[in-house]
Amino acid sequence: MIFKKKFEQSEGSGVRMVNGSIQFQAIHLNVHCFEVDGVLIDTGATSLQQQFKPFFQQMDVDQIMLTHYHEDHSGCASYLQKEYNLPVYMSEKRLEECTKKAKYPLYRKFFWGSRPAFSAQPINAYFTSRTSKWTVIETPGHTNDHLAFYNETTGQLFSGDLFVSPKTKVVLKEESIPQIISSIEKVLTYNFEELFCNHAGYVKNGKQALKLKLEYLLEISDRIQMMSEEGLSIKEIKQQIFARNYPITRFSLGEWDSQHIISSVLNK
Repeated sequence: MIFKKKFEQSEGSGVRMVNGSIQFQAIHLNVHCFEVDGVLIDTGATSLQQQFKPFFQQMDVDQIMLTHYHEDHSGCASYLQKEYNLPVYMSEKRLEECTKKAKYPLYRKFFWGSRPAFSAQPINAYFTSRTSKWTVIETPGHTNDHLAFYNETTGQLFSGDLFVSPKTKVVLKEESIPQIISSIEKVLTYNFEELFCNHAGYVKNGKQALKLKLEYLLEISDRIQMMSEEGLSIKEIKQQIFARNYPITRFSLGEWDSQHIISSVLNK
């Protein structure tokens, strides 16, 4: 398989960012890491390690915080531990799982590589960096261990995969739309504007963007419930709401699919 990789560094609002992208035919995936005030938020994927090395060599950090266990966010954790002796913190829900080499479908290994085992410590409800105090917000839905990090000093929100895009069309089988809705409602109670998303990158009007996503998910959920009550099957609902077939659905053998949005709403 021929993969096209791109690597970009940028800086804004006191945050250094790196974005790595991988494209195969019509499928294009990307992931960001963020360096701020001595903290590295997420580590990128193993398959992007070589591309991210210049960023890692220039960074000045004391600790690594993971938003969740997925391989595109934790893939370079093992390398960074060995190379820079950095402590890694994450939700305790997936700590034990990360001490072993990750197991996930082959197509994800094609894109993100095989994530090596690493050791992490359970994160607390709060942590401090060089000049700031941070709140750790439990935001399940994308995964059961998903976290967002709120910098109380700067008013910036690092949202992991909570935002990604304003109108979600496909999700992983493990995701829960009702939980994502609750998690968005929770973070919207915090006083922030700037949002740093591990896939969308820097979102200047982040709070408004999350509000729009919440409105969309609530509207979609209401439509799904109403159509189900009218007797439509999941397949029929999908044909009406999500008529487009996305390449990632076929490539992932259905692990990514619009029908998982419908199922999670109906099985909440």
